[in-house]
Amino acid sequence: MNEYNPKELEPKWQRYWREQNFHRTDKDPHKQKYYVLEMFPYPSGKLHMGHMRVYSIGDVLTRFLRMRGYNVLHPMGWDAFGLPAENAANERGVDPGEWTYANIAAMKAQQEALGLSYDWEREVTTCSPEYYRWNQWLFLLFYKKGLAYKKKAPVNWCPSCQTVLANEQVVNGECWRCSSTVGLRELEQWFLKITAYAQQLLDDLKLLEGWPQRVRVMQENWIGRSEGTDIVFTIQETGDDLTVFTTRPDTLFGITYMVLAPEHPLLPKLLAGNPEEAEILRRVQEMCRESEINRAAADTDKVGIFTGAHAVNPANGEAVPILVGNYVLMSYGTGAVMGVPAHDQRDYLFARAYNLPVRLVVNSPHTDLQSAPMVEAYEEPGVLVNSGQFDGIPSEEAIKAITDWLADSGRGASRVRYRLRDWLISRQRYWGTPIPIINCPSCGPLPVPEDDLPVLLPTGVCFSGKQQSPLADHAAFLQARCPSCAGAAQRETDTMDTFFCSSWYYVRYTDPLQDKLPFNREEAAYWLPVDQYIGGIEHAVLHLLYSRFFTKFLFDQGMLTVREPFQRLLAQGMVYKDGAKMSKSKGNVVTPDEIIDRYGADTGRLFILFAAPPEKDLDWNDQGVEGCYRFLRRVWRLFQQHGDLFPSAAGAA
Repeated sequence: MNEYNPKELEPKWQRYWREQNFHRTDKDPHKQKYYVLEMFPYPSGKLHMGHMRVYSIGDVLTRFLRMRGYNVLHPMGWDAFGLPAENAANERGVDPGEWTYANIAAMKAQQEALGLSYDWEREVTTCSPEYYRWNQWLFLLFYKKGLAYKKKAPVNWCPSCQTVLANEQVVNGECWRCSSTVGLRELEQWFLKITAYAQQLLDDLKLLEGWPQRVRVMQENWIGRSEGTDIVFTIQETGDDLTVFTTRPDTLFGITYMVLAPEHPLLPKLLAGNPEEAEILRRVQEMCRESEINRAAADTDKVGIFTGAHAVNPANGEAVPILVGNYVLMSYGTGAVMGVPAHDQRDYLFARAYNLPVRLVVNSPHTDLQSAPMVEAYEEPGVLVNSGQFDGIPSEEAIKAITDWLADSGRGASRVRYRLRDWLISRQRYWGTPIPIINCPSCGPLPVPEDDLPVLLPTGVCFSGKQQSPLADHAAFLQARCPSCAGAAQRETDTMDTFFCSSWYYVRYTDPLQDKLPFNREEAAYWLPVDQYIGGIEHAVLHLLYSRFFTKFLFDQGMLTVREPFQRLLAQGMVYKDGAKMSKSKGNVVTPDEIIDRYGADTGRLFILFAAPPEKDLDWNDQGVEGCYRFLRRVWRLFQQHGDLFPSAAGAA
């Protein structure tokens, strides 16, 4: 072959690699191991340039390390459950499984055409029973350890996807998948108690020196640790206790109002008998229909409605009005906040809007703020005034002094709270892992016996569009026998969030054919942690946080020897063309197939690796691609002209 012809050259060597099992990897005690992993894709049917970029980065690292003598594990698989397959089944009248496996075959062929050095013997597909059986096994392990539970709760509901979303899947009040406005709905749902690991997840961020700082900060903020004080007020009209959490107990004497979340369980009792009860409840329902993200946004108008009830301050016995407000969230803190307008700017603006008093209780050490009306909140440290026996104490010391006084009087205590909420894993969809629970009218919810796993997804399901799982209408799946009393019972019809699948797949790669356990401990101990993980920044508080949670849980069960799954993380940049992200609507999409057909895979890979640093955004440039192709042709000609210097390589070529 005298001319550079990638259409002949690339298939030849790709075929050779396959026939020689060139990329197969086994344990080797004589070599240092290295685990390179790109985030596995959802099998949509077509690779895009984002895929090509991340796979090229991982592949060149793998080949470089192998040439340096490392024993490199470089696997690939498919994050194959999810709503798009179900939607495709609806639109095209095909089985979701058939659609998914056809897409996998097409994308695998594309990956092979790119010449990627994957060990395909370790391939995992999350929608296969051989994989999701172990999802169910792990769920039951969480359940036995008290970390999987079901409760009724207000949840994020996407009206388009007709399913529940975890808090992490709501972006600016919209569904992360389809961008529909997300509302709230109260449903019985399954949760994983990720909050049991909140402090570990926070503390161990310091171990992740190989992660981008911005990802660690995003996780730290999402976990959201706050040290403060629980303070117990008494509702004047009913005698009920009302607890609030605050990081500023030093301002206790400055409270002039309280605000409850519209979902607060005491609210109906407080409104009972109020002449405006019906109207207030109507407005409360409007608040509840707004997503939590919208309600908590900084630019959202803060709305408050007086309930007619009052809370008695344990510090001075003063009764202050209780309002219900759209900006207070039941999912954070206690669902009740104290209003201290003199020392919180948001409270100050709210108080001015609703004509509520402003009472100074922390004076500036530099300027006497008592001498004139306040025009803004004073939020800096100072000295307590108008605070009874605590007058004259520096505010930073008063935090502990007032907390201790509350604890001694039985009206409060120091407390650590987290923004992180338990992970809602229930989905009212078909194409996911069935939750292995049987509901018996006599015995209650019981786990499916391990010997009966997997609970298989049935075929022939009707997608009715109802606001429930299609499995609820499939009698053969629904009807079951109680594992305890053998009486008639029903299966759980919700399926698991697909992030459950991706929270441990990197472990399954270490032992993908294991059929007695999810993985062999010794195999996992040899390969883990993943030395270099490569994927998008959009997973910072979804997949990456959940994977860390799973790893810590499995470590505690003695199944893993590492506490963190990924030693180094590369969040690769986006691929742009003509200054915009590639998209069909903009007409600026370039596909890997087009590049392979015109220039060959190596040209596309070379351009992607040369055009920008891996962590930076890449602007696709047709002239740059053409230049890389010319460069490879020159390299080829140079080799042909001086082939006598490389006799064995020349013969192979």
